Amino acid sequence: MHAEVIAIGSELTSGANLDTNSQWLSVELGQIGIPVRFHTTVADDLDAIVDVLRTSVARSDVVLITGGLGPTQDDLTRDALAALAGRKLVLHQPSLDHIRRLFAQRGRPMPERNRVQALFPEGSEPLPNPVGTAPGIWMELSRDGADPCRLAALPGVPSEMRRMFHEQVRPRLPRGDQVILSAKLNCFGAGESAIEEMLGELTARGRQPDVGITAHEATIVLRITAQAATLEQCRRQIDQTKALIRERLGSLIFGEEDETLPEVVVSLLRTRNKTLATLEMGTDGLLTHWLAKADPQREHFVWAEIRRPFREEELRRFSVIQCYEKRCGVERKISEVDDRMSRFMKEELHRLRSHTEADLTLAVHLPRSKTAPSTSPDQPAHVVLVAKEIERAVEEPTAGNPAILVPRVVKAALNHLRLHLLAMTK
Repeated sequence: MHAEVIAIGSELTSGANLDTNSQWLSVELGQIGIPVRFHTTVADDLDAIVDVLRTSVARSDVVLITGGLGPTQDDLTRDALAALAGRKLVLHQPSLDHIRRLFAQRGRPMPERNRVQALFPEGSEPLPNPVGTAPGIWMELSRDGADPCRLAALPGVPSEMRRMFHEQVRPRLPRGDQVILSAKLNCFGAGESAIEEMLGELTARGRQPDVGITAHEATIVLRITAQAATLEQCRRQIDQTKALIRERLGSLIFGEEDETLPEVVVSLLRTRNKTLATLEMGTDGLLTHWLAKADPQREHFVWAEIRRPFREEELRRFSVIQCYEKRCGVERKISEVDDRMSRFMKEELHRLRSHTEADLTLAVHLPRSKTAPSTSPDQPAHVVLVAKEIERAVEEPTAGNPAILVPRVVKAALNHLRLHLLAMTK
């Protein structure tokens, strides 16, 4: 048995809104052993929706639909289901009474247009919506040479859809033979191919559980997917694989599931009972934004300074000194980086520590060109960390994809801080 999830709405196909319902439903179906083979998104067009439904019913045992159950003229799911089944729409009085009660509780009369939400394809079953005006629809359609296809149409509002899935849809679905469960480990500090090489056979095709690798703005995500007869067996497989991965990657792993680097850093600051002040130049305030979001009460992220980066003519004070050497008769170019930039940033961080009394101060400078958002590979970014017990300055290369340069450099700064906090005694 396998399933398909259909998201209906022109706001999704146009890119105006992101479809998160399909992802959530796929996870839920996997936990009861029904793998999802297809995600389909379709605009608010009756003929297109009917065509998609016809294809889905033919190839999938379970079809879950979200969206298109509102009262407006572009809400076409009920009409499409009726057209697909060749049945008329009929009024379900209890659903209409429920919708009227909801409006009365809100102190408003029900617009006549909301009456369409109580219309259902003949022979279908209404799925009550305890918190919204859009009931769901349950149908079973016969297929030649196969068991009937089970269809459930749910509202697009995530809070309504999730509750109705648990209360109305999941009890109606058969349980598959295999449970599917996924987990994530998040890494920073090495590239996708380097991490795959370190993991070796753990990423081999056909291994159980499967380990997949994806990258987003220099964060590497390892998704572990297990299939077994029970959730407990899946968890055991995932835990064993996590242990192997941690053994091989060590401190490259910074978190699990949806944990971000700023959240992990703030958590370590809280654990160590430390405060942090930052100075950033050329990063568009991204370091401040991320840390402020992770620590909204400013309990540990206590101060931030944002400045423009040095201009090109100003950077000449901190330029790279090029020199050459001869070895075995071969001349090669080497570089000695003038440490004046690092000294300047350390002085600024000592000033910041004195002014804010923060335990740790972190600075990042990303040189920015007048003509391009990125910088040339021979102009590195600088990250400096100053605390009572440490002064550390490192250079981060700026070559690579310019579209992710700023988040990558900011993540590198946060990662240096994370590693320092990990090494501290509590």
